[in-house]
Amino acid sequence: MAQSIGIIGCGAIGQALLRAAESGAIVGTIAGVTSRTESTARTFLSTLRNPPPYLDRDRLIDRATLVVEMAGGHVFPDLARDTFSSGKDLMVISIGALLEYPEVIEQSRISGCRLLAPSGAIAGLDGIKSACAGVVDRVVMVSRKPPNALEGAPYLLERGISLAGLTQEEELFSGSARDACRGFPANLNVSAAVSLAGLGPDRTQVRILAVPGLKYNCHDIEVEGEFGRLAIHIENIPSENPKTGRLTALSILRAINDAVDPVSIGN
Repeated sequence: MAQSIGIIGCGAIGQALLRAAESGAIVGTIAGVTSRTESTARTFLSTLRNPPPYLDRDRLIDRATLVVEMAGGHVFPDLARDTFSSGKDLMVISIGALLEYPEVIEQSRISGCRLLAPSGAIAGLDGIKSACAGVVDRVVMVSRKPPNALEGAPYLLERGISLAGLTQEEELFSGSARDACRGFPANLNVSAAVSLAGLGPDRTQVRILAVPGLKYNCHDIEVEGEFGRLAIHIENIPSENPKTGRLTALSILRAINDAVDPVSIGN
């Protein structure tokens, strides 16, 4: 059966995915697009040679076989309920929402509909998953980002922290992956992915640093256990949205194609 993809959200990542689809890089068709800002989405769609239709959410779910969420965690619980009740699969990009709404994981299993969570802007989840099949003692993730990628995060606003005029590297946060995702929901989906692949959101430790002049979103992950030691380093070029790396869109593209490919490489 041909794959039909419904896209929820038309920001930088959604637009990158739609351009990829127009170039023929996606296996399947785009059933439609919906967005919180309809006018912006329609304006972008008008730039495509063969734009998919703009639909309301119910019609989009009805037409799609795979719904791809790129609209933020606030839409996630209702979207998951409606998608699974319609017998459709859901790909979630706002992976941090899985920490806030873990019941959605069980809803997926009960319904038999797939819940797919791409790696996004991170790497090494296959190794972390494999390691955690045995005994793992620690998983630590350190994220370094330019200040403009972190401005506006709830953690900073609640504490009255401004990064304007920052001249040297500064640690902003140290704590669990669960708290990191709550405090930096637009920035730390990667830590949610690492925690779900490994020791869970409360045992995965995260540090977040703002680095003036940094051109990349950088992540370092260390895993230690009975298997030995795993160290991962990523330098991700930001997309048009400085909070999100370009690797995110590429990861989603590959995950969509892998969803219908009978050949699977890696865990």
